[in-house]
Amino acid sequence: MSDLHFPPRELAVMAVLWKLGSATVADVRDHLDEDLAYTSVLSALQTLEKKGYVRPEAEGRAHRYFPTVAADRAGRSAISRIKDAIFQGSADRMFAQLVSDKQVSREELERMRALLTERLEDDA
Repeated sequence: MSDLHFPPRELAVMAVLWKLGSATVADVRDHLDEDLAYTSVLSALQTLEKKGYVRPEAEGRAHRYFPTVAADRAGRSAISRIKDAIFQGSADRMFAQLVSDKQVSREELERMRALLTERLEDDA
């Protein structure tokens, strides 16, 4: 499970589980942007279970699903793929793209600056 990759529907389901901490099929379905059939959500959860990304626990007649992989781990994997595929492995080019985005607020930029300062002090 070193390199995680989620197809769009599986990623949407995982996003719900990360947000809620755990969920039943009905819970996931209610929180998705896309209106999917119960069986489609169940199928996605079963696929994620086979891959080892979620684990079910019986809850009455239903099952509650828990993510077994953290969102930040999936994020690191996705960012690494984006960095390699789009920015030819260059973290600074990827960072430049991010900070040049006019939708990034001043507050977010200030938090990024603080993170950079902290990281640079750690490496000193």
